[in-house]
Amino acid sequence: MGGIAAAAGCGARDKPAAAKRPNILFAISDDQSYMHTSAYGDPVVKTPAFDRIAREGVLCTQSYTACPSCTPSRSAVLTGRQIWEIGEAGVLYGTLHPEHPLFTHRLADAGYHVGFVGKPWAPGDWRAGGLSRRPIGKEYAGRAEPDPPQGIDTRDYAANFADFLAQRPAGAPFFFWFGCTEPHRDYDVGIGRRSGLSMADVPVPPYLPEAPEVRSEILDYYYEIEHFDKHLGRMRAKLEEIGELENTLIVVTSDNGMPFSRTKTTLYDSGVRMPTAMRWGNRAPAGRVIDDFIGHIDFAPTFLDAAGLEPIAEHSGKSLLPLLETNGSGRVEAARDHIVTGLERHTYCRENGATYPIRAIRTHDFLYIRNFEPDRWPTGGPEFISSNKAPHGDIDDGPFKDFMLREGTRLDFPREFQMGFGKRPPEELYDCNADPHQLANVADDPQYAAVKLRLWTRLESYLRETNDPRIRGEDPWQAYPYRQVDGFGATYNVTLSDEERAAARDRGKHAVGHAKPEK
Repeated sequence: MGGIAAAAGCGARDKPAAAKRPNILFAISDDQSYMHTSAYGDPVVKTPAFDRIAREGVLCTQSYTACPSCTPSRSAVLTGRQIWEIGEAGVLYGTLHPEHPLFTHRLADAGYHVGFVGKPWAPGDWRAGGLSRRPIGKEYAGRAEPDPPQGIDTRDYAANFADFLAQRPAGAPFFFWFGCTEPHRDYDVGIGRRSGLSMADVPVPPYLPEAPEVRSEILDYYYEIEHFDKHLGRMRAKLEEIGELENTLIVVTSDNGMPFSRTKTTLYDSGVRMPTAMRWGNRAPAGRVIDDFIGHIDFAPTFLDAAGLEPIAEHSGKSLLPLLETNGSGRVEAARDHIVTGLERHTYCRENGATYPIRAIRTHDFLYIRNFEPDRWPTGGPEFISSNKAPHGDIDDGPFKDFMLREGTRLDFPREFQMGFGKRPPEELYDCNADPHQLANVADDPQYAAVKLRLWTRLESYLRETNDPRIRGEDPWQAYPYRQVDGFGATYNVTLSDEERAAARDRGKHAVGHAKPEK
């Protein structure tokens, strides 16, 4: 975790000399914010499998991705390092370099049966950096869903997990990456309502418009979360059926926040705070809720620690086994009192590949964000047509974005439009107890001056400690190629025709020039 001292690790703990090596099931959804499971109190979405894992193990309330973007988030999981420590692995459509070891390779070399289904490390070109083998072993994709709705992955995740287990060498422990592609867009429009989810009961976050269009699309997002949960439940049941459940460390989380505005690609809680539950038989006492800060960079050292392997010296994260194996609840380890997150590049949505560099530190009481280039548009802006052929490229395309870019929406919901699409000041500070959705920036309030200075000092110190080029005034990210690779296939061209650019600009024309920097 960002800023935790090495003493918080597990190197001094004793392990049983003849302990059986555990299996590991890592389940990661795609674009799910922390509050959207029934275990966290959402009144509409139903997640019985996630809830059961939390009851039978540990529910984490302060779990954070390293970066609110697909590729760098997954890079941080695999390397146990912050995005600024891993070069091109720290951006969307980047690559992986051999000098940053992956825990999956370490497990495979130690005899683990390693494989995945769905979305692995992606999108990007893992070969371009010199890696000689796939990041997460063999893909299992032979089983298909019978006639899935639009937007639902055609792979039957749980059936492919069963195939993976069937191919396991006798006596070998396994690591399996369940990379669900849901609830990432696209959605089958209206499928949430058609499935019986309640429009009236949707808790619309206050940074989004209170409108039927938004409620309906949140239900579509919920439907895909429930799809992920059903496959998770089937995987748990399979482990129980073959007698491996109690010897399997199960970790369930997401890669970044929901695909709406002021969520994914932001460092607010809606973008980086993740739903997380962990279960490990008798090794993790059940029914606990942990409020310590944990990060995705902690997973790599945790998995190696559980497997009885030596830690990788370069890891910035620390093993979570002390938290899992204790009987404690609430705040357990004093050193886990904060987390550090960051972002550089998501889509190619600014001239010459410019990024939107941000870093943040979150404590139990405050969130401090430093926007290093506040003159740039956080979303890419209304005029530049991004690699996904749209303005405001760092907000995913779909009916929600179309709704937000209507002139009527901007006029009816100016505050929500500004929060999601507007520019931001150099510093942001939020009192998270009084303002849990982080809406009121108090960075310029004299009453918070001491808090702001203390948090910036702490953040700056950590960034220097972890050798962040940004804190030295350097920017290697803009020079990184945009390695657009479709799955494991060929690179596709980001060049747009004049007609495509004109059509995209027409979609965003009502937003041009209206969003102003926050004061």
